[in-house]
Amino acid sequence: MKVAVVGVTGLVGSKMVEILQERNFPVTEFYPVASEKSLGKEINFKGETYNVISAEQALSSRPDIAIFSAGAEASRRLAPLFAEQGCRVIDNSSFWRMDATKKLIIPEINASILTKDDYIIANPNCSTIQMLMALAPLHKAFRLKRIVVSTYQSVTGSGYKAIAQLDSERASQVWGEYPAFYPYPIDNNIIPHIDSFLENAYTKEEQKMVDETHKILEDYSIAVSPTAARVPVKGGHSESINAEFYNDFSLDDIRDIWKKTDGLLVQDDTSTNFYPMPLEAWNHDEVYVGRLRRDLYQPNTINFWCVADNIRKGAATNAIQIAETLLEKEIIKIY
Repeated sequence: MKVAVVGVTGLVGSKMVEILQERNFPVTEFYPVASEKSLGKEINFKGETYNVISAEQALSSRPDIAIFSAGAEASRRLAPLFAEQGCRVIDNSSFWRMDATKKLIIPEINASILTKDDYIIANPNCSTIQMLMALAPLHKAFRLKRIVVSTYQSVTGSGYKAIAQLDSERASQVWGEYPAFYPYPIDNNIIPHIDSFLENAYTKEEQKMVDETHKILEDYSIAVSPTAARVPVKGGHSESINAEFYNDFSLDDIRDIWKKTDGLLVQDDTSTNFYPMPLEAWNHDEVYVGRLRRDLYQPNTINFWCVADNIRKGAATNAIQIAETLLEKEIIKIY
């Protein structure tokens, strides 16, 4: 099994390498790929040292799977070149997500739609993944009508430069004495602005949650109202979710469904202050749910708190799970 990781030196790319090893994915030939400035850099994989190569070098080796986390422009340009060679591309950028000819996959939810005709497969946005991990099984049981979601997203969602800004601010307590990633201080602050603003006054990050929810659940009638904010947390995204359904339920029904859902971990006991927090979810693959309660005024509606590691299940782990699904469905065969 020939596997390339494109964007291997980035925050998500390096985590993909780590998770390939953790999950013992059957890699026999490994190709670490990055941009020109990283060529020759050493990457350790399964006890061996590899030098970063260019995409052109990787293409000449004809990998079976290429897992991308190199940004939308690189995915736009390179993914079709790999796919044309029969390589299965799993792309973590936003470029292919809303392409009508490409599948947008969370394995626990819609892996069944993958076929041998899929050569470029999109990995959803981190915030969408954790929200739908909690809501998709409830939608199946009670049918979603409306979602109101506020996200509290860690700086790791912005990469190494954002982490450096937070660290610099905490060390110096002065903003602006270093190359800043965000337009404002992030330490001791919350910035209600992730990605660029659109004409409708929502950000691209917020619009992604709307569009990706519709595509993954294959239901464009669901009303989705998101607000995305950046918080001074290093790892793990949190979400406050208000979800309205067409059909009624008991809270025990909700908890029972969650407990039976692979990839979810229920932490919901306010009598012992047991609820999800990013500090605990960080470096784990599960999506944590808790603080479950009925809306005080709206029928068939719940509020809950949802937390996940945005670099793992929100990006790298989900991508590796897609690759595992391709093997399980024998879309790709080990030779």
